Amino acid sequence: MRTIITCLIVCCLIGSAVSQERTMTPLDVAALKYVGSAVISDDGDHIAYTLRIQADPLKENKPAHFELHVYDVERDQNHVFVTRGSVRAVAFRPGHESITFLNRLDDAPRTVLYEIPLTGGEARPLLEHATSISTYDWSADGKMLAFVAPEQKEDDAPVLPYQPEIYEGDLTYREAWMHDTDTGESTQLKVDGNVESAFWSPDGSKLVMSVSKSPLVDDHYMEQQLKIVDRQSRTVSATIDHAGKLGEFVWSPDGKQIAFIAGADHHDPIDGRLFVAPVTGGKPTPLFHDWKGMFEDIAWVDSDTINYLGSKGSESVYGLVHVPTQTMTETVTSGFAIGAFDVNRAGEFAFTAHSAISPPELYYASGPNNAVRLTNSNPWLDEVQMGRQEVVRYQARDGLEIEGVLIYPTDYEQGKRYPLIVSVHGGPESHINNGWVTSYSAPGQVAAGKGYAVFYPNYRGSTGRGLDFVLSSQGDAAGKEFDDIVDGVDHLIATGLVDKAKVGVTGGSYGGYATGWLSTKYTDRFAAGVMFVGISNKISKWGTTDIPNEEYLVHARGWVYDHYDFYLERSPIYHAGKCKTPLLIMHGKEDPRVHPSQSMEMYRHVKSRTDTPVELIFYPGEGHGNARATARYDYSLRMFGWFDQYLLGQDKT
Repeated sequence: MRTIITCLIVCCLIGSAVSQERTMTPLDVAALKYVGSAVISDDGDHIAYTLRIQADPLKENKPAHFELHVYDVERDQNHVFVTRGSVRAVAFRPGHESITFLNRLDDAPRTVLYEIPLTGGEARPLLEHATSISTYDWSADGKMLAFVAPEQKEDDAPVLPYQPEIYEGDLTYREAWMHDTDTGESTQLKVDGNVESAFWSPDGSKLVMSVSKSPLVDDHYMEQQLKIVDRQSRTVSATIDHAGKLGEFVWSPDGKQIAFIAGADHHDPIDGRLFVAPVTGGKPTPLFHDWKGMFEDIAWVDSDTINYLGSKGSESVYGLVHVPTQTMTETVTSGFAIGAFDVNRAGEFAFTAHSAISPPELYYASGPNNAVRLTNSNPWLDEVQMGRQEVVRYQARDGLEIEGVLIYPTDYEQGKRYPLIVSVHGGPESHINNGWVTSYSAPGQVAAGKGYAVFYPNYRGSTGRGLDFVLSSQGDAAGKEFDDIVDGVDHLIATGLVDKAKVGVTGGSYGGYATGWLSTKYTDRFAAGVMFVGISNKISKWGTTDIPNEEYLVHARGWVYDHYDFYLERSPIYHAGKCKTPLLIMHGKEDPRVHPSQSMEMYRHVKSRTDTPVELIFYPGEGHGNARATARYDYSLRMFGWFDQYLLGQDKT
């Protein structure tokens, strides 16, 4: 693995030696291409991957779509296979020289499973169901499919010119099916609940399924269980007794165990711990409960050993777990973030990785001692000047060490002070890795090119530092967690980098909550704020969100109606009367997670109680974050226009 990291460094820094003539712009961000998922064939000759293509924001307001590409490892050639629709769930069909994927081609009314030969050509429908196929998995011989699709409902209601919506009342459950490609017959499996996904055992005699209590988002997050289903009887034969969030799960090669990533318990806000359970069900065995990191992706090497990908602080880590002895080895990939990996039976890897100067690209490793970068999806980035990026660590006011990612201005000069934009991640069960950190709503390298320093704090409650750290903010909303952000700003001021009179703050979701809080409670410290899909009133937020149970279990650890005074005082609107920070508020008009009324409340309180500049922008058709190209681009322009006006003193355009 050491050589893999060395190769990553060399590959990702190639562009830095090229003459760089300009800095990054919002239109550049809108043009970036990203490598998404990647899977490697059993013989290691081909890697199928998806490439995310954004629409031109100046021409059409559409979401990004994913193309299917296939890299011929032996010939060192890349081939474009499918550019229509949006490709997902890519797999090599076992025993067949073909690739399968989900898509909607030729105006298909629902999502269909397609197959395309490795030699290329036209994709053909392989399986069409009465409803859209959500997920699927191949048996080892490539003849049997397990797939999940929503139930088909009989609608006996009279057809009227007006139809009301029943809030959380008319739920559609997802069902599990087996499909025999030889006979063309599909058989439903008898599982109570809402099936999320299903995977075949190595010998094809069983399936392991993740099943939630209902289709509600809250149950998807908090109430999934793993169930073993017998192929012959088509019924549940065992249940793995685990409570908490559930992530990836995989069969051991001998079919006797399931390894899975999940929360430590119902109060763990992430699926970041590693467990192993027998297929007979019962209590799973936790592995490395005290590890100061988080597991993100796993794959069995053999029936005793698991490859894993994770995060430790702001860095990616990769290593091996030996299950019988419960020992692990790890390598920290400093300066790089590995997004996902796939391993074949020969131990060959396909994975995505990104760095401070490169969005996610495709990599290949034939073994533990070598790796090569296969794609360069944005060659024009070689001409763009990037700000230096590093991990910074500092002490919070109570002595706890906090870290974050810092980008210097591209024109940085030692001894000169610069305006700062603090970009706060959401969650709070999330963290910023030391990789590519620029997006339509994250200022990153665009801000660096404008002369800003940019700081991404991983405040307490962030992931990647073990269970105790991620639990440390629970029950203390806007308390020490947001004090950590202010302490980080003070640290950067003390180093001589930051002009304390020119500090701005932005963030979305929980980061939007932080922005509202820092722009009111800490208004003397921040000269501008850009709040996105953020929380302004902790009381009304609970009553209008689609995840009230998750809020109780992994954030508040108490019901809002038992502590009204506390939650009101931890709401930005409570402090809005003293807001002196010019505040731009933006929100998706169809946001189910943080209702748009949260932004309306914030706007009205600041507007009515102060003379401080405040604006509210709604994006019709957008939810909890903007998905469409023009909406994203518009957001970027407004964000930078606001900061340039109130931090740099430039006229608003």
